[in-house]
Amino acid sequence: MKINEFIDNIPPEIISGENISISSNVFRKIFSFSQLSPNDIFYYLNFGNNYNALHIAKKEFNAKEVYGIHGRKEFLGNHEEGIQNPAINIINKKINEVDLSKATVILYWLTDINQSSDLVLKFEKELKRDARVVTLFSPLGMVLPSRVDFPFILSKYPFYYATNIREQIQAIYGKSCVDFTTSWMLAEKYVKEMEIDNTYSRFTIILLSMILWINSWNLKVTCEESIPPPVESYEGILRMFFNIDLKDMFVRRDTEKT
Repeated sequence: MKINEFIDNIPPEIISGENISISSNVFRKIFSFSQLSPNDIFYYLNFGNNYNALHIAKKEFNAKEVYGIHGRKEFLGNHEEGIQNPAINIINKKINEVDLSKATVILYWLTDINQSSDLVLKFEKELKRDARVVTLFSPLGMVLPSRVDFPFILSKYPFYYATNIREQIQAIYGKSCVDFTTSWMLAEKYVKEMEIDNTYSRFTIILLSMILWINSWNLKVTCEESIPPPVESYEGILRMFFNIDLKDMFVRRDTEKT
């Protein structure tokens, strides 16, 4: 199975994060990282099945106002408590229809590159100075993050932009190139911080580290000048034991194994 076929077989709400139930402890980490406080007005964009995040933001971190935004009514039916709780505001609108001008902390599960570009424009028009946007795994577009505790990324408005991908990688990872050891360590940290079930952790680390490294290779920002043996080995493991073929991910022309 080619990687595109594998992704196509995953329900889109899983890819977007809408149908993933995240541990409450993960949200506590995110809110501590973003320094959510009683002075803040918190917005969670596309909160999906994670009403628990809204509850924690209000009850444990005492956010001044809490808003859960979702444009799909099928998810809202799972949150009767939130709909009836005057301290937590549930808004059934698409993100581009919601006024974000009073938000001071925004959480957005970043997956859609096209939506990311639109969001950056919306944030530039609507956010107040010092508003914080928290994303997972990477910042919005070419924005330079203000704080990083991978996989949690915080970007403070007004945004500053990287002039090239290496500058952004330096800001996120602490160096201007990505080697396979780094991609593996980042995948391990993601699995740990997101508290992924041990049943799936090994597979997730292998697949995620490969995707990280291959994407970096295609962008010509890997530290290695040629494809290293571990990448070849894990490519074979994924193909043989999981029936996932990553070959089509290599779109950079100079992929000869030297």
